[in-house]
Amino acid sequence: MTDLERAKELLTGTATCVLVKGDTVYSSRKSGIAPMLDYLGAGVPLHGFSAADRIVGKAAAMLFVRAGISAVYGEVMSKAGAEFLKVHGVDCSYGTLTEIIINRIGTGMCPMEQTVREIDDYHRAFGALSAKRAFLRKK
Repeated sequence: MTDLERAKELLTGTATCVLVKGDTVYSSRKSGIAPMLDYLGAGVPLHGFSAADRIVGKAAAMLFVRAGISAVYGEVMSKAGAEFLKVHGVDCSYGTLTEIIINRIGTGMCPMEQTVREIDDYHRAFGALSAKRAFLRKK
């Protein structure tokens, strides 16, 4: 079984993001891009891991690339997320491909997706997404 197959298999129940490399597994129940922001912020070494996530938009894709993830599966993946992963040499697959990732109340684009809409540098994206999360938490 590959690391990606194992990550997909573990993406059950309440898990929202699963990262696998060999015997090392990280699993999170946090929503959105919070797991990846937390792992990157804490300096967790993720180079070469495979990831399975509930929703992968461009924001998540940029964080996966920054972390050095080698393969990504998204139950739902946006076209922008898939394109970003492919351009950066990350194998990707999905259950459903969608135009955009919608916000949690269903009224428009996800605020994290809006944040990176015009950003192509994944290092800049990390800072912008971290700042957006801090702003949203204060509201």
